[in-house]
Amino acid sequence: MNPNLKISLAEFDIEWENPQANLEFLDNLLENHNSDLVILPEMFTTGFSMNAVNIAEEPFGEAFEWMKSKAEEGNCAVCGSISTKENGKFYNRHYFVTPDNSVFYDKKHLFGYGKEPEAYSPGNEIVSVKYLGWKFRLITCYDLRFPVWCRNSDDYDALICVANWPEVRMEPWRVLLKARAIENMAYTIGVNRIGIDDYDLKYNGNSKVFDGVGEELKLKTRKKFLHQAELSLESLQNYRKIFGFLNDRDRFEML
Repeated sequence: MNPNLKISLAEFDIEWENPQANLEFLDNLLENHNSDLVILPEMFTTGFSMNAVNIAEEPFGEAFEWMKSKAEEGNCAVCGSISTKENGKFYNRHYFVTPDNSVFYDKKHLFGYGKEPEAYSPGNEIVSVKYLGWKFRLITCYDLRFPVWCRNSDDYDALICVANWPEVRMEPWRVLLKARAIENMAYTIGVNRIGIDDYDLKYNGNSKVFDGVGEELKLKTRKKFLHQAELSLESLQNYRKIFGFLNDRDRFEML
């Protein structure tokens, strides 16, 4: 049980379709990060590439093994998404890796405007994971726009959104993260890349953390490209207990 969770957000310029370079960069960036959870952007080894045939790795492949080694080395959890091929299909797969265990979530809402459905197959399962006494829900980028999919059914304390969210749509990014935090009475963490990709899309980061009230936490910059915050489970639970907004939710099931 860890009531005060230290998190690190890696907000960096992903080198296009170059896993080795990106992992080497992250090796240096995460040296002595001293946190309980490290969160990486969407497709952190390649950028948001639709060239799945050439970039996808097998399940639990090289990038996953790197995540596992970092989790063991830092005695922490590491999460982020990787282009993955399984049974002849491609998935935008979001791994959550701890020193002892791992789970994954396949992105449900594929970004039609960016032709993601032409390259990847959607997942269809909501995935939550427990770690250090906390409950986390995993989502990926475009999923953030769909509140029903992000609905808190008492299965998470923090919503983790890894993303490649372009600068041109920064206001929706901020507003949606805040809205998901307020309506679900949960911390909402959004980690986004910076730089320009091979589709000439510009990214300016703006990784953010909102608490269960919708207040934005001030991030501390431990080093360039690595931001940190601390989450309080006691504060979150007290707020839920006092106001009990989740008790008044509409009752329904997703088909």
